[in-house]
Amino acid sequence: MFDALSDRLQSALGDLRGRGKLDEEAISRAMREIRLALLEADVNFEVVKDFVAQVRERALGQEVLKSITPGQQVVKAVHEELTELMGAGSSKLVFTGRPPTVILLAGLQGSGKTTAAAKLALLLRKEGRTPALVAADLQRPAAIDQLEQLGRQIQVPVYREDGSDPVRVVRNGIERLAADGADTVILDTAGRLHVDEELMEELERVRDASKPANVLLVLDAMTGQEAVNVALAFQERVAFDGVVLTKLDGDARGGAALSVKAVTGRPIKLISVGEKVDQLEYFHPDRMASRILGMGDVLTLIERAEQAVEEDEQKELEARMLKGQFSFDDFLKSYRMIRRMGSIGGLVKLIPGLGKQLEGLDDIDEKQFARVEAIILSMTPEERSLPKVIDGSRRQRIAGGSGTSVEEVNRLLEGRKEMEKLMKGISRGKLPELPGAPKQPQRKATKSNKRKKRSKTRR
Repeated sequence: MFDALSDRLQSALGDLRGRGKLDEEAISRAMREIRLALLEADVNFEVVKDFVAQVRERALGQEVLKSITPGQQVVKAVHEELTELMGAGSSKLVFTGRPPTVILLAGLQGSGKTTAAAKLALLLRKEGRTPALVAADLQRPAAIDQLEQLGRQIQVPVYREDGSDPVRVVRNGIERLAADGADTVILDTAGRLHVDEELMEELERVRDASKPANVLLVLDAMTGQEAVNVALAFQERVAFDGVVLTKLDGDARGGAALSVKAVTGRPIKLISVGEKVDQLEYFHPDRMASRILGMGDVLTLIERAEQAVEEDEQKELEARMLKGQFSFDDFLKSYRMIRRMGSIGGLVKLIPGLGKQLEGLDDIDEKQFARVEAIILSMTPEERSLPKVIDGSRRQRIAGGSGTSVEEVNRLLEGRKEMEKLMKGISRGKLPELPGAPKQPQRKATKSNKRKKRSKTRR
């Protein structure tokens, strides 16, 4: 996500970070690199011009130039301007006091509307709401089947109706689902080109009939600046309230995310960060600015951990680990908790300061994790809970059953043993020594200590 832009901006600011003094030439050089980075990321030209002008003005201000850490002040200015550019403020949806709250999704065909509708329903269900879906895309019959399939997967009801009038389907759907107890109804409308007058009029009729509290435009982040042109056209006809950016995980540039708010005046509300149905999250401009500048995103990391880990499951695992117990069943549980939070490479980028140090972690072969899981699942329940019983013949059987080698089984056994040692040390209050960390100073012998030693020697 934004990899190319992030690399370029961090490189442009890297020369300034450690400087004790800045001059106009150094700032101009950095601003030129920032401008090029944004243009290459397919950000709207006018947006780039205004952004660079704002940062440059702040960078040349007396507050920065006379600061003890001027380079860091410039980075701070870039961070704040990026946050403002992407839409500072809340990204929350509006919910009416009298249910149901209606959310209408619109956009081009192929932008990911149907999947976004299901992802949004799941997100709202996790928040304690009772969502339901209306299949109002009558232009593409496969869209109705797709939405029903997704609805079964996330356990959310889907209303469908035969016919060709989406206005009637929407009215009937809202009425039926509200009667069934839904407090939020999400409308999956047909994809349409903004230049198709007939379909745009149809969308207006659907909006007027459903009276949505939120009209969300679904945009494919991969289309860059073209997504902004589409947004402008839809804004003139349906006056949407916010944007859902899909396929943001595959967008190395960031043009849409950095342009849409500035050009349309409407904020990005939600972003899709993966193909899985649970990979939709609220958009936080300040957090995204931190990610782009390599500062990490601890709040998102914490939120993902809370969503991925059940409280009882966490307490049970913590208790066992503090006792210095770490069986392969525990290993499998902790491994699956982490996998629910997302890819390892993606998680590392959320940790401040680790992005560059662990560069290339995205290239970790995900199949390796599957091999580890296969080895553990090839063990008997006794072997998983009491790894000490695994002798040579058992190792060969486990390797054969998991389709791996004995060497891989040995490495996993050694890794578990080291983890158990670490847990036992921590439970006794002994923290592990990190590579390169200064040694703990030895306590000097006091007179009383010396007397104790002499008395022990005499005995």
